Amino acid sequence: MKKALLSALVLALLYGCASQPVEPEKPSVAPAPSPVTTSPIQTPALQADSPKDPALSKRSVFYDYDRSDIKDEYRPILQAHGKYLAEHRGTKMLVQGNCDERGSREYNIALGQRRAEGVKRMLMLMGATEAQIEAVSLGEEKPRCADHSEGCWSQNRRGDMLYRGEY
Repeated sequence: MKKALLSALVLALLYGCASQPVEPEKPSVAPAPSPVTTSPIQTPALQADSPKDPALSKRSVFYDYDRSDIKDEYRPILQAHGKYLAEHRGTKMLVQGNCDERGSREYNIALGQRRAEGVKRMLMLMGATEAQIEAVSLGEEKPRCADHSEGCWSQNRRGDMLYRGEY
């Protein structure tokens, strides 16, 4: 009798623990943003000030090693964003200054801030107001690439422009 009761209990436990296999979700395929020309952060559907104009899709300015001056090739990008901000006074932007891993933490924070402030100044020259733009440094804390090579480091030396709703 004990054997039958024990067997029934074990079967009940096994039956109770049985579950249906769950099918894995199919991943949605979306094109990845280009690491060189766009921000890696996707625009949320609600409360984003992000412009829909494809001409404004480029959101990064890249720098040479240990430099914070803006190259001429990025001036048209900054001009387009500055014009957009000038035409949309309620729009806010965050500029993040980034560095590669070389240099001390303190040095990279200062260099990242100079880069972010440089982008902010250029946007203001193009018509944006100071109240629309916040410049912050992330130093080396937000790399796009983790390899230890010049090609990778050049992707990390950048200023990223993010509209409200993206940060």
